[in-house]
This record gives sequence, structure tokens and C-alpha cells, in this order.
Amino acid sequence: MNENTGTSLSLYTKRNITIFDRSGMQSGSALIVSEMPLTIFLNDVELVTLTCSPGAGEELAAGFLLSEGLVQSPADIREITCCEEEGLLRVRTNSPVSPGENFLRRHIAVCCGKVRAAPYIASDALRLQPVQSSNVFAAPHLLQLMVLLDEKSATFRLTGGVHCAALADGRDLLVMYEDIGRHNAVDKVLGHAFLRRIAPADKCLLLSGRISSEIIIKAVRSGIPLVVSRSAPTLLAVDLAEQLGIALVGFARGQRLNVYSHKEKVVT
Repeated sequence: MNENTGTSLSLYTKRNITIFDRSGMQSGSALIVSEMPLTIFLNDVELVTLTCSPGAGEELAAGFLLSEGLVQSPADIREITCCEEEGLLRVRTNSPVSPGENFLRRHIAVCCGKVRAAPYIASDALRLQPVQSSNVFAAPHLLQLMVLLDEKSATFRLTGGVHCAALADGRDLLVMYEDIGRHNAVDKVLGHAFLRRIAPADKCLLLSGRISSEIIIKAVRSGIPLVVSRSAPTLLAVDLAEQLGIALVGFARGQRLNVYSHKEKVVT
């Protein structure tokens, strides 16, 4: 399993803190996760600024562009240059790319803190083709994969401040990333698979956090037929998953999981 962060910057830093417990106030220390802004330039035009954990800049850029529908094939990307020290990610494509009105409106809505993105998400979903995959996944194996995800989440165990996402083939984790943003962690995983042309039809996406509608759209654009989390899905995520051919599994913990859509893809 590839878990390389590809960064010279630290994922976390040790700081002195003050701790209060039953014995009163006392000095202590804690590991605190790093957070950095990373601005993506697409063909020399500023596209968006993401706040993320250091590392895997190329994967993050590729996964983000794929998730937003701005590229469809690794051949679309000519070059990705990442300079974390300057907070810059530069992507050049082989053909002109226009983000489109929906991209701009959605990200302006998110940046302003307004819950106005849903109409644009629904509009994006109408343009997508359902995932076509005849692969099925064994429920006990999915629970085992979630155990592996927990075991491999080293930064979370140390800091409690990151989300994790992974790609698996039903038997083992193929790649995993941790990031302060759950969307970033997913984009890094999907970007890794995209750049390396890993076939998606028999793979599943594993998450530590909530499954939102945006996560479902990311999975559809990557061609992944199953999304699994130890947390809950949203209602819009369930509806989109049913519509777009995604088996959605939540609360995958211990010996139990819930299948919210396309139950025929999950067998005993």
C-alpha cells in the first residue's frame, strides 16, 4: 500500500499546552496537525485555494480536477508542478479548459459560508452517467478493510485532527491518505488512482467521515462503484448514489454495516 505523503513539510508539530483534569491545571504537550493553503492555477489562471495537509500535491490537483469534471483522462494533463513552500500548484492541460459557471457559483457559495451549493450539485449530477460495474463485494471483507483503515491512520491516532480515505480492491488497501479535509483526502486517493490509471470497476472508496453528496459525485466521476464509511451518509448522498449506480455503505464498524443503496453489490 502506498502511503507516501511526498512532502518535506511536517504533517504535525509538537507544542506545549496546558491541560486541565481532576488534579487541576498542569503543563503538557500535544501533537497538532499542520494546515496550509494551496492555490491551484489551471493554465496560468487562478482556479481555487484549498486548505489542506502537506503532501501529495500532484495527486490532490489531479483528483480535484477530475472530481470537478475539468479533466476526464490522465492524457488531458500535460504537467503538474507543486511548490508547497510557496503554496502553489500549477497545472497545464493539453487542451483549453473552462471551469464553467456552476464551478464558480458552487465554490463562491462554499467560500461565503452559504448553503447554496445543492442546486449546482444536482445540476452536475444530471450530466453524469451512472457507474456501470457488475462487481460485488463481501460484507465481511468490507468490515475488515475498515479495520485496516483504522490501523493505518497513524496521523489521526497521534493528533485526532485529520480525516482518512483509501482505495481498496476488496482484499487490501491499495493507497491511503490523511488530510485535515475529508474532501482533500478523497481527492488525493482518486488523483493517485487517476494518474496511475488504476482500473476502478472492482475498487471501493473507504472513508473515515461523513458521506456527502459531493463525495458520491467524486466516486461517479472516477468510476468507483462502492463507497464505504464508518460514519453516516446524508440523504442527498443516498439519493444520488441510488440514481448513479453507487453502492453506499455507512456505519461500517465492528461486525455491522448499513447498506443504503444498490444492495445487490454487497453480498454475505
